[in-house]
Amino acid sequence: MSKPQDYIKGRGAQSNVPNRFDANTHEFRDDFLNYCAAEGDDVQESRTVTIDTFPKTIVNKVESPDVGMAYSLNPYQGCEHGCIYCYARNSHEYWGFSPGLDFEQKILVKRNAVELLEKKLRSKNWQAAPIVLSGNTDCYQPVEKQLEITRKLLQTFLKYRHPVGIITKNALVLRDLDILEELNKDHLIHVNISITSLREETRRILEPRTASIKKRLETVEKLSARGIPVNVMMAPIIPSVNSHEIMPLVKEIAGRGALSVGYTIVRLNGAIGGIFTDWIKKTMPDRGDKVLHQIENIHGGSLNDSRFGTRMKGEGEFADQVKQQFKIARNLYLKDRQRRVLNCNLHEEYKDGQMKLF
Repeated sequence: MSKPQDYIKGRGAQSNVPNRFDANTHEFRDDFLNYCAAEGDDVQESRTVTIDTFPKTIVNKVESPDVGMAYSLNPYQGCEHGCIYCYARNSHEYWGFSPGLDFEQKILVKRNAVELLEKKLRSKNWQAAPIVLSGNTDCYQPVEKQLEITRKLLQTFLKYRHPVGIITKNALVLRDLDILEELNKDHLIHVNISITSLREETRRILEPRTASIKKRLETVEKLSARGIPVNVMMAPIIPSVNSHEIMPLVKEIAGRGALSVGYTIVRLNGAIGGIFTDWIKKTMPDRGDKVLHQIENIHGGSLNDSRFGTRMKGEGEFADQVKQQFKIARNLYLKDRQRRVLNCNLHEEYKDGQMKLF
């Protein structure tokens, strides 16, 4: 028998689990693994590759009442950040890839995203409503540094004076501070920074290719100093991993100028249950079973709960404790702070890309 594969540093998922839509699956035989070990070869390709796509539409209507957005726009599918718990992993199966390593290594780029957005915003039937970048995968993941699709999308929102929200774990958002400030003059921008832990050690294994905690906190501070409204998402809360950090994290982000904080509790839907189980037994073998059992207790004996209204917050004693901790933390550190509503009134006058005079 071959020895177990070593932990893959810099990646979240530790393997490519089968795609549920594929008729055939494959596995690595011991003789192949032994051969690779003897030759010093990688068992699997480790590079990140981009794949150009040209969708027909780009703005998605969000049907779920749990996520707090009506429309989302994702310039990329798949995400190199590699967050082990990411619910978006399952969507990679619809493209014919694995929700495991493929999700982090095969990034689909929507090359016509800007063109499609402009077409949408110019449509006579479109009525302005906040569109969020991104509801599925991070619009500021590493490939954005070279491609600048998100930056061009923000320029388009500014051109048409249309409200936009951002969700990201990456400090790269500060690159576009010039556009964000212009959007903010007309109350057209909200920024959501995801910070799951204050411990860099936890961040490295939980979200391996995201910006450091230090950089994310600095991002909250710099955006807030410019008057740009910032919400911090502590998502997800994972029992016995980061659940003890609620109070100190809210205190820290409040001191950096954040106006609000939100949270979700981990749920391991679809293939993510197996991916997460494999990961935690390799990264936290001393408490892996404990964490998995605690997650099951939150979701009625399962690693996942798909019911609207409960799936994001969970049920039971642990879920109630988390809810109460956030209530106390908000009262202590964020009392009387609130974000203004995004402005949806300007867009109609800019439907053609410039203000109508008559």
